[in-house]
Amino acid sequence: MLGRFQRLMGELARGVIARNNFAPWEVELLIDIQGCTLEPRRRSEIMRQYQRAVERQMEMGPGPPMKLSEFLAQRGK
Repeated sequence: MLGRFQRLMGELARGVIARNNFAPWEVELLIDIQGCTLEPRRRSEIMRQYQRAVERQMEMGPGPPMKLSEFLAQRGK
């Protein structure tokens, strides 16, 4: 699951989704990310912080990964 998450985040960072097959939790993450409003100049920084937080979460136990909206609420945006 962590590998699929990292692949998804890499595709988002590049701006190119190179596949058409997604797990249900990946679709939920994409919808959640689309619904979150981020300042354009801080977007890449916040997404890197989010990715690191999910990687730490996944090291502690099984997924699914937390949503971006949950991450933003935890960090007190």
